[in-house]
Amino acid sequence: MITKLLLSVGIITVILASIVGLNLNSNEVPVENNLRIAYFANIGHAIPIVGIENGFFSDDIGSDIKIESRIFDSGPQAIESLFTNSVDIAYVGSGPAINGFLNSENNNVKILSGAASGGASFIVHPNSQINSASDFKGKKIATPQIGNTQDISLRHYLSENNLKPAEKGGSVIIYNISNSDIYTLFVKGDIDGAWVAEPWATVLEVELGGKRLFFEEDLWPNKQFASVLLIGNIDYVKKILNLFLSFLFLIKTQLIGLMTILLRRE
Repeated sequence: MITKLLLSVGIITVILASIVGLNLNSNEVPVENNLRIAYFANIGHAIPIVGIENGFFSDDIGSDIKIESRIFDSGPQAIESLFTNSVDIAYVGSGPAINGFLNSENNNVKILSGAASGGASFIVHPNSQINSASDFKGKKIATPQIGNTQDISLRHYLSENNLKPAEKGGSVIIYNISNSDIYTLFVKGDIDGAWVAEPWATVLEVELGGKRLFFEEDLWPNKQFASVLLIGNIDYVKKILNLFLSFLFLIKTQLIGLMTILLRRE
């Protein structure tokens, strides 16, 4: 049942990415009555994917507001677009959300809401002998981008197990590359494992024979952590406060809509 739900969301993701993907222009100027939403084409971002694909957001917010999609591959890219006013709000992981707050002017990038929990795993290449943290020594590990949520999680995991990345004098080699490049290196056997979000974790496991060493939530107290957060420039949010309050209410209703869609496709 769970696998089918994940595959269903994966189908939604691929369809949406092909239909509404837009090129970004770092010189874009905010347009009044436009709400530009950044998110990723992966399962953890099911709320914006379903909300936009099925018209939930646009139907309930009203015709006066035009919702525009901005699809990214990693959190640092989305944060940079917030800084350059290419997007208004963004769904990102906890690591980029914190970095966005610390590096924004007057710390005005704020966490506005939680959006998802879980959805990331460590996948071991079938020819690599990694069965525990001690086996990471001398191995080549990939994450989607330096400073993204999975990269921070990997580095924290190494530190907790008295290991260091090679650039810090340790023996673990970390590749910060795109998800598609991780897939390619996994096929070639050039990496020993990858810390990635869904659907890439399941793709590496099911298509390429990888072994899921652990789900990231298993490393957290009570298996609870916010893997996806909604963030935005607080000055912009204050200007459209009524609209944004309506948007947050819609987010809370999206879980029901998402489950209804997936169960209908079951």
